[in-house]
Amino acid sequence: MLAEHLIAGHWETTDASRPVLDPALDTAVGEVAWGDRNDATRAADSAAKAFDDWASTTPRKRADILRDAADLLADRKGQMALTLAREAGKLLPEAEAEVAFSAEYLRWFAEEARRIDGSVLTPEAPGRRHLAIRRPAGVALSLTPWNFPVSIQARKLAPMLAAGCTVVARVSEKAPLAATELFRALADAGIPDGVLNLVHGPARELTAELLSHPAVRVASFTGSTDVGSAIMAQAAARITKPLLELGGNAPYIVFDDADLDAAVEGAVIAKLRNTGQSCVAANRFIVHEDIADAFGSRLAARFDVLTLGHGVPNAAGEMSGLGPVIDETRARAVSALVADALERGGKLLTTKRELPAAGSYAAPTLIADLPEDSKLLTTEVFGPAAGIVRFRTDHDALALANSTDMGLAAYVWTASASRAWTFGEQLEAGIIGINDPVPSVAFAPMGGVKQSGLGREGSSAGIEEFLETRYLAWRP
Repeated sequence: MLAEHLIAGHWETTDASRPVLDPALDTAVGEVAWGDRNDATRAADSAAKAFDDWASTTPRKRADILRDAADLLADRKGQMALTLAREAGKLLPEAEAEVAFSAEYLRWFAEEARRIDGSVLTPEAPGRRHLAIRRPAGVALSLTPWNFPVSIQARKLAPMLAAGCTVVARVSEKAPLAATELFRALADAGIPDGVLNLVHGPARELTAELLSHPAVRVASFTGSTDVGSAIMAQAAARITKPLLELGGNAPYIVFDDADLDAAVEGAVIAKLRNTGQSCVAANRFIVHEDIADAFGSRLAARFDVLTLGHGVPNAAGEMSGLGPVIDETRARAVSALVADALERGGKLLTTKRELPAAGSYAAPTLIADLPEDSKLLTTEVFGPAAGIVRFRTDHDALALANSTDMGLAAYVWTASASRAWTFGEQLEAGIIGINDPVPSVAFAPMGGVKQSGLGREGSSAGIEEFLETRYLAWRP
């Protein structure tokens, strides 16, 4: 299987390519075409040339194409999910859910395309009229990571196209195969040539080339805060609008009045979905001192029963409970954080286990009694390891939760409506799950505060990022 370029409506291969590895087995599952600056420029030129016609296409037509593409994703979900599970190390049910979620973004923004409107302002002088109209911003740049390669790309493409922008995208070379099939579905649904472009190749080189292109007006990036900061600096040179969804350090706060069984099961999902490789993953457990021991022992027991292995069922229909991390570099990074936590005096709650001989694996690990400055608590883990810290008062819990420069997601488990409302208002995070380990939906705004990003994706706010308001003062 080959992830190709899509430029000016044509699928292209290149003389050079890179292997795409299955992280569960360290074997190749496909290849990705490897482009260069020239390919990026051609893609941006193509998007610029197609912009006027696409911007003038009726919202109804744009909506119909997005809806048809969503139907194609539903029809192709089985094969796309299998590809995604193999290239990204996901459990097959999680891969299926990601493809389905991607279709939801296309459906949501198909409807939002038809809700773009302006306003007529009440004049304060006779003979004058004042109007505000909305227009697409221009060529939009979509840069996405490997952890949710289809759904994050869909979350960007859908509002860009619905708004009337044309697009140039780059997806991570670590998991490009299923994401390329998203572009194929949109192309098969009738996206005109040049409106949607995809290039593969070295991230830094292609990004720099695209950000310097005069037609690119918005750059949407999901990834680390360090890279997002660099993209923001490059975008500033041409006053290109940045839309950034960056790193997280999500607190998972459990109060003594919480349903403990539900909090533990929620913690398994919030921490280990996609093997912990999510910007919104629970990164540190902040637990009331009266229930910390019970919570820790129950959660460790849930971690310990998970089998490690391939996310695709074998011939007997058996499937592991936890897949690999994306590569050996990530596995080593998680292992280093665990080692540091134990050296600092942390108490290991989970059982040490042997890892599979092949593949990139990190054991699900839970450590208690950590100092608050432990790297496991202050660093985005991006893997299946976490630490527990105790708190006594609500004030202490809030201070611990907010003691980070990051602010993407947070989780609160409590039976108190008053406490839920208070923490919902005072937690410094853009996404807050209250007794809910999976808060993300297509119709709600997603994004961070502080160093976790700028702007919002999803919901009606998501399309606003790709529209400009123009004011008309008129004397009829």
